[in-house]
Amino acid sequence: MAIRVTVRVKPGASRNKVRGSFGDPPALVVAVSEPAIDGRASTAVCRAIAEAVGVSLSKVSIVMGQTSRTKVVEINDNDPQIERKIAELLKSEE
Repeated sequence: MAIRVTVRVKPGASRNKVRGSFGDPPALVVAVSEPAIDGRASTAVCRAIAEAVGVSLSKVSIVMGQTSRTKVVEINDNDPQIERKIAELLKSEE
C-alpha cells in the first residue's frame, strides 16, 4: 500500500527536521540543510522522511514537484503505523 503525502520543503536550513504543517490543506514541512541545487534538497527530503517514519530510503520517492518547494512524496510500505506517524508529525510544532 502506497501512502502519498504533500510536503513543503525548506532548503538550506540549519538542520534537517520533519514536523509541522503549512497551508490549507496542510502539507508536512520538511526542512533540509541541503541547498536547492541539482536535486540535492529533493534527495535530502526523501532521506529525512524515510528516517522520520522509520522506513528505508528506497521506499520513499517524489512523484510530483521534483523542482518545486511543494512536492508529493510516496511511501511504499505496508506498515499501518506510517499514517499515524505522519499525522503526529503534521500536528507537531515547527
